[in-house]
Amino acid sequence: MAFAKGSFTITMQPPPAGEGAGRVSVGRMLLDKYYSGDLTGIGQGEMLSAGNPAAGSAGYVAIEHVTGTLGSLSGSFALQHAGTMHGGASHLSISIVPGSGTGDLATIEGKLKLDIVDRQHFYELDYTLAAT
Repeated sequence: MAFAKGSFTITMQPPPAGEGAGRVSVGRMLLDKYYSGDLTGIGQGEMLSAGNPAAGSAGYVAIEHVTGTLGSLSGSFALQHAGTMHGGASHLSISIVPGSGTGDLATIEGKLKLDIVDRQHFYELDYTLAAT
């Protein structure tokens, strides 16, 4: 098992006006991340959310496609996010989507952990690369 860590910045924006009109209230955001540290690259994806975050209860799912360099290896992979918060407790799971790797990262598997400290985002990526 290898380990990579660093930080990232994130920008989220709502989708174009009119999309999803007349549907159950589900928030949808487009996301752009810029990774630095052991993983250098860009993550782009979409997030769906529901609940009442202002009251401390909500959930979200997202798919993010990351393209960049991990150590000396170049390629891409997808991350699957699933998170909930309720009553002050939160749970977040972010996994590399099996079979989503390309290039030097074609066989990547693992999990990503994130921390937010003073409004800055940090990641730790536990991953393996199967021999080809």
